Amino acid sequence: MPRLNRIHRLTLIALALASLATPAARAEPVAADAAPDVPEAALADEAAAADLPDDAPAADADLDAAADADLDALLDVGTPAAGSEAATGIKWGGYAELGMAYTYRDPERWSHLRARGELTGSGQVAPRVRWKLNARAELDGAFDLEDEHYPAAVRRDQRRDLLLREAYVDVGHGDWEFRVGRQHVVWGEMVGFFFADVVSARDMRDFLQTELERMRIGQWAVRAERFGADTHFELLWVPKPSFDQIGKPGSDFYTYPWMPADTVVSEDRPGGDIDDGNWGARISHLVDGWDLSAFYYHSYDVAPTLHAYAPGRAELRHERIDQVGGTFSKDLGSFVLKGEAVHTSGRSVNTFALAGNPPVVGLVGTDMVDYAFGVDLPSGDWRFNVQYYGRRLDDHRPAMMMDRHEQGVSLQIVHGTGTDLEAEVLAVTSLNRSDYSLRPKLSWKFAPAWRATVGVDVFGGKGRGMFGVYDDRDRAWLELRRWF
Repeated sequence: MPRLNRIHRLTLIALALASLATPAARAEPVAADAAPDVPEAALADEAAAADLPDDAPAADADLDAAADADLDALLDVGTPAAGSEAATGIKWGGYAELGMAYTYRDPERWSHLRARGELTGSGQVAPRVRWKLNARAELDGAFDLEDEHYPAAVRRDQRRDLLLREAYVDVGHGDWEFRVGRQHVVWGEMVGFFFADVVSARDMRDFLQTELERMRIGQWAVRAERFGADTHFELLWVPKPSFDQIGKPGSDFYTYPWMPADTVVSEDRPGGDIDDGNWGARISHLVDGWDLSAFYYHSYDVAPTLHAYAPGRAELRHERIDQVGGTFSKDLGSFVLKGEAVHTSGRSVNTFALAGNPPVVGLVGTDMVDYAFGVDLPSGDWRFNVQYYGRRLDDHRPAMMMDRHEQGVSLQIVHGTGTDLEAEVLAVTSLNRSDYSLRPKLSWKFAPAWRATVGVDVFGGKGRGMFGVYDDRDRAWLELRRWF
């Protein structure tokens, strides 16, 4: 790429950053129904205030009331006038964000220069009838700026994105609540893992290096929930499933990183027939302070399986699987104990004969069990989370490039919860081999509606490990966000 074009694009990016950082005092006067509303940390489908952004930091919750009061006083916000959006029960909110990431391993490059915006609207049309819309749009200049590194298929896939994250209606009748539309269904609660979160599709193009809520892709579903004193029962039907976004060969975190960048990949995404969707049920019950749940889910796997490979071509399929699992959690006063386990049948695992040229890729069907157990331990301004996780295969072959029983541990340390400045470290490592991920980050809420976050993603280990395959993808990153 000519040097002049690179300088011109960097100049445009710098101007965009400067415009986002312009103080609010230079803008037009803010109307009462446009006052900033800093979101809480609760998940969207569990929060009473369903219109707030889903992935706001948990530390913000304790400061929202005071921050909103200060901001209202500053902007002279009063009671909404009759006929305004706020008076009719419709509320809008969202955020704008600029993010950049620089991969400092050879070859050095910008891996993100992204502008992202998310808009949420919600309202109530009857005492037990509510609706919510949530959409996200983003543009990423890194894939044009670094066109010498990223192939054309990757640039087309990741330079822009427009996603309808949620669009549903809630209707209540008696002890039942019904939700119809595109929605997030969250069945798991472990830090950094999706083991029991079997319904969610995910955007894996940044691997596991973003908040789980930001990665989730909603499902078009019909959900019925019955709430009792100690029991919660849930029925779910997904007539047209959504699937994981894994990117294209040659991208930074493609699921099959050994695949040449010019490989043409076809992916069979089932679900065109409304009678052939996913369905499941879940029940949770509170017993002596223990929150216990069990579920069954019959679905197409959200993650694709490599079914065929030849030089220049690959075929991905989504297999029909059955999953039975459960979760538990218990508040023991000074700490919280929790865990989850899922048995999966119908899924296949690849085998590799790497001695050949090209390598021979096979498939072996096997049942498997994924599990995780963890402890949350708060201590003053500190919070610690320790987890042990694993996967055990019923039918194992040496050519699977994994052990029959894979195990690992994770450690999350958070300091400064409830303050404007919060530091966090998340470390994950395998117990089977040298394979690890390390993610320190620092978040600064320097104004009621502003947050800046800086961090580093580090990968290491042997090439066949979950993290070692991305050993040359280490990067530093920065995000600047404003809620409105």
